[in-house]
Amino acid sequence: MKLRCAVIEDFQSVATTVVDWSPVTDDVEIVTFTEHLATVDEAATALEGFDIVVTLRERVPFPAELFARLPRLRLLVASGMRNSVIDVDAARRHGVEVCGTASSSTPPVELTWALLLGLARGIVPEAEALRRGGPWQSTLGADLHGRTLGLLGLGKIGGRVARVGLAFGMDVVAWSRNLTKERADEAGVRLAASREELLAESDFVSVHLALGERTRGLIGAAELARMRPTAYLINTSRAAIVDTDALLAALDAGTIAGAATDVFDVEPLPADDPVRSAPRLLATPHLGYVSRANYETYYGQAVEDIRAFLDGRPVRRLS
Repeated sequence: MKLRCAVIEDFQSVATTVVDWSPVTDDVEIVTFTEHLATVDEAATALEGFDIVVTLRERVPFPAELFARLPRLRLLVASGMRNSVIDVDAARRHGVEVCGTASSSTPPVELTWALLLGLARGIVPEAEALRRGGPWQSTLGADLHGRTLGLLGLGKIGGRVARVGLAFGMDVVAWSRNLTKERADEAGVRLAASREELLAESDFVSVHLALGERTRGLIGAAELARMRPTAYLINTSRAAIVDTDALLAALDAGTIAGAATDVFDVEPLPADDPVRSAPRLLATPHLGYVSRANYETYYGQAVEDIRAFLDGRPVRRLS
């Protein structure tokens, strides 16, 4: 009798077509779910008949309560090798192996620049005006060359964003609590003395920090007030790093020129969320990791994880 595998959060209905699942289909029945499982109750009801679950990024939390309600579950595969919404210890207590996959930093780097450029040149309002017969040229683009790009975080993604900024001829400055001058020099950027200094001098501020106790709410009303009225904020990292209410207030008051975000406190974003109608905000539905190459890695290695588990040799275990 075949094991049953649920592939959840397959919003684009591509999980079973971007890679070859034949290495496991003799032993496993694959079932995809295209709707979001928003609560523990929904997830428990949908997944109770499955031995294996493949989940995408951090869309669906797997707390201890959920593992307790899925006694049949034996393998959980998550995309990426770090996942803050899976209680790995609880999984192991319930006899569930948790494995991950590789994940490329290229897609979020590219999306960061898509959002930054979209903001700077008013791409969305200009394109919409052209399509509906609106005014011919209604915005005045913000230049990049010679302007200051402030990076909150200079890790794998932030470092690559910095290189693009330098290629545009921007003055790139970076800050994080643990950032050293040696690391900044290696990346070819200036080290800001403080978060406040970076915010005050930057024309564009881009967030590239991991979410933790020290970064949650790092950018609030006081920090936004330090930004120039001509400056832009871009967040493709984690929503909770920026206080959403404070950002919406700043956009509504026009104390910053605009913002772009790809991440939200609740995902998918509720239909009536004020973020959807905020002025001067360019928002995308968490597309940072959503690219064909990344999905090929996620699902291709998910197949490998399942095959290895079936063969009794689990790989890429999450700790």
